[in-house]
Amino acid sequence: MENFWGIGKEAALLHENSVVWDSHGCMPQSMEHLPKVISKLSQYRDAGVNIAHINLGDSYYPLDSLVRVAAYLRHWIKAHDNEYQLAASVEDIYEAKKSGKLAIAFDIEGGQALQDQISLLELFYDLGVRWMLLSYNKTNLLAGGCHDEDPGLTDFGRLFVDEMARIGMITCCSHTGYRTAMDIFEYAKNPVIFSHSNPRALADHPRNVPDELMKACAGTGGVQCINGINLFLGGEIPTTDMMVRHIDYVCELIGAEHVGIGLDYVFSSGVDPDFSSEEYSDYWPPEYYRGSALCDDTLFSPAQLPQLTEVLMKQGYSDKNIRGIMGGNMMRVAKQVWK
Repeated sequence: MENFWGIGKEAALLHENSVVWDSHGCMPQSMEHLPKVISKLSQYRDAGVNIAHINLGDSYYPLDSLVRVAAYLRHWIKAHDNEYQLAASVEDIYEAKKSGKLAIAFDIEGGQALQDQISLLELFYDLGVRWMLLSYNKTNLLAGGCHDEDPGLTDFGRLFVDEMARIGMITCCSHTGYRTAMDIFEYAKNPVIFSHSNPRALADHPRNVPDELMKACAGTGGVQCINGINLFLGGEIPTTDMMVRHIDYVCELIGAEHVGIGLDYVFSSGVDPDFSSEEYSDYWPPEYYRGSALCDDTLFSPAQLPQLTEVLMKQGYSDKNIRGIMGGNMMRVAKQVWK
């Protein structure tokens, strides 16, 4: 095999033969800018990624926006089916890998737009959503957010968790409050994930996760996926060594079988929102995001993932554990939950 990644032959072979899974990536969440940027999904394929979850929207976006983005992405994937494939099942991921395609699943950050209509969950599952978090930073009628008063998982939120389990959608606790996350871990019958969250012990930010929550997540059989944004890694420019530092910490705490990758990479449209502006202060309080920006210098990119495989090898991780971290652990959860 020709090595396009600039890493050692052994690491390249391991990366090539692993299921590489990014649990969260962000395209522009507006129909004005999405068509201009969507071709950048090729960065995943170039980096040997086999499946990527693309965000349809967070709680800032209304229901019609989620549906429009989903419809556009599905149409585009079908129009480029020589390179991309919708991941409706675990088998689709294996098939895409065998065919050299990128499998794409969707996610939704927060149930705000769904309000009290549980039946929308099945609609979005049919559209390709394979994980959802109940609250995104702010508290809603389902659950508490990490930047708000957190009343915990509500009775209505429990109905959502039950329905997600029934249809095969994974419950995620990134962006949720401490009490809500703990309630979900205690209540859920399926493995629960943090799709893109880092240990708070290494970077003290409310979006990051205390040790007790990581342990509770592992107790469900779930996976903690490491975020590649500098703000949550605790440095200026996100490096492979910084990613490995967070991976090391979580592996030591809960075991390598509960660790994954969720880069939270933002495919920039050039007009992305300023998260420290007053307009977004309800969701991103300025005291935690002032001066932050989402650009190439602040994001660990998909292109760096082959190097991550190599550095994990040099750190002494076994091939089995590397395969798990790079995607095998999320594949295990999908096999348990997806239907």
